Amino acid sequence: MIGKLKGLIDSYGEDYVILDVQGVGYQVHCSARTLQALPQAGEAAVLSIETYVREDQIKLFGFRSDLEREWFRLLQTVQGVGAKVALAVLSTLPPADLANAIALRDKAAVARTPGVGPKVAERIVSELKDKAPAFASVDPVVAQLAGSFDDRNAPRPVTDAISALVNLGYGQPQAAAAVASASRSAGEGAETAQLIKLGLKELAK
Repeated sequence: MIGKLKGLIDSYGEDYVILDVQGVGYQVHCSARTLQALPQAGEAAVLSIETYVREDQIKLFGFRSDLEREWFRLLQTVQGVGAKVALAVLSTLPPADLANAIALRDKAAVARTPGVGPKVAERIVSELKDKAPAFASVDPVVAQLAGSFDDRNAPRPVTDAISALVNLGYGQPQAAAAVASASRSAGEGAETAQLIKLGLKELAK
């Protein structure tokens, strides 16, 4: 099995690159993000490789890092996610952002991927939730709050505070987690303004 290729960029296709390794041209399929990051034709490049062997073909998938390749593998453990969808997700979200989105249960971020509907995004977020925090830069406590806090049954000051943070540009999961943490520290009966202030402090950590 091929695990890594180092050579010169020969040419580019729509979703692949031809990598010349000592005179042999390997067709390597990559995410749009990876293709954009690779150098011009004639320059050197190194790609981590995932090799797919089928009865009628051998297909190579290339990644800028072993971490990106690991996410490619992880995504395909989710029902309904094949190589094409996994590459599309990695084209939309770099590994760090994908890890954060899953850790924070932000299915809307995953659903921005072309070809990924709400149901598939929900499965990705729920089925990989225990694996993502290891790759994420999110505080595990915040990730836990984002997954367990249900703002639909929350008091009015809490929902108003979440809405205010969302209006400031924060994602719904991040805002909910921050206000949940603020509510715990402020106690019952906290006013909206206080929750917003404490929530912003949480987001600034």
